[in-house]
Amino acid sequence: MTEPTTRRDLMKPVQLLGLAFGAAVFAGVVTLISMGFFQQRFEGQSERALVVAAVVAGITFIVVLVGVALMLLVIDPVQVTKTVDRPVLIAKDEERAADASAPGDPKL
Repeated sequence: MTEPTTRRDLMKPVQLLGLAFGAAVFAGVVTLISMGFFQQRFEGQSERALVVAAVVAGITFIVVLVGVALMLLVIDPVQVTKTVDRPVLIAKDEERAADASAPGDPKL
């Protein structure tokens, strides 16, 4: 007998933090590049770019962390191990068709 899948098995906390950190680093680097951090045009430009990049990276880290955690809460761990070999909505359609074709039981 196989053990039931748990939420922790779906995505480990280190993986969740790693994904959020990777997204934050990407957003920070894109912000630095777009603000001209590597070009040195004006005095004080690099400090301002670093502050804005840190703020953007922090916001991105929190948003990705909360978003992925909320999406993981939606997943039922039992449903992960089941195989789906038919369209998901077929069962509901077949039940409705069977109810509509049942003789002697008018639906009002």
